[in-house]
Amino acid sequence: MPQLLAGLKITLKLFVVTLVLSLPLGLVISLINEAVSEKPTDNFAVKWFIKFPIRNIVRLYLLVFRGTPLMLQLFFFYFGAAMITLSNGERFALAPFAASVIAFTLNYAAYFAEIFRGGIIGVNSGQYEAAKALGLTGIQTMRHVVVPQMIRTVIPPIANETIVLVKDTALASSIALIDLLKASQRAVNRDMKISPLLVAAFFYLMITLVLTFAFNYVEKRLSISDKGVR
Repeated sequence: MPQLLAGLKITLKLFVVTLVLSLPLGLVISLINEAVSEKPTDNFAVKWFIKFPIRNIVRLYLLVFRGTPLMLQLFFFYFGAAMITLSNGERFALAPFAASVIAFTLNYAAYFAEIFRGGIIGVNSGQYEAAKALGLTGIQTMRHVVVPQMIRTVIPPIANETIVLVKDTALASSIALIDLLKASQRAVNRDMKISPLLVAAFFYLMITLVLTFAFNYVEKRLSISDKGVR
């Protein structure tokens, strides 16, 4: 049990750090993607020398990190980084936890960015027109009008991705991170008993259950009833 609890601590740490970094990064990427979208009022320089390259860099990032397996990305940052030679002749190497954080953050930020983009698109166009009529700038419109409404609609898909993240943290065991799964595997190999895997499954289920209740509570708090809207 002490080894399993130590592994659980690593799993929770990886989960929390990834979530804290990937959620705001995903929001920033979605806002940048929206800001560089083509508009009829764009002049030639803005369209081709500013928006076009930024838009394609964002699209390439989303394509790469959503189109390749997370385990492959873990291998790239952990084993690939070790192939870089520094100026002093030493090999550049990332610790398993650092490589996991980088891979998980970039991967989940790409998924969160698409979720946030869908939420932004889902805001009624009349909201933009009303904000413009009130004299709000584009940044003020996003901050005070669009984002607050978008948050209500993206809670369910974000909840799903967050629960998937809990289970995906087990992939970090493939690069020698001693997380909950790796600790349970070691215990099974040492004691020749399956009970450590059952304990690990119980811990994963408890984390998922807590997150499910938490997101259900947040969703209810942020939702607006039909009666209230009318």
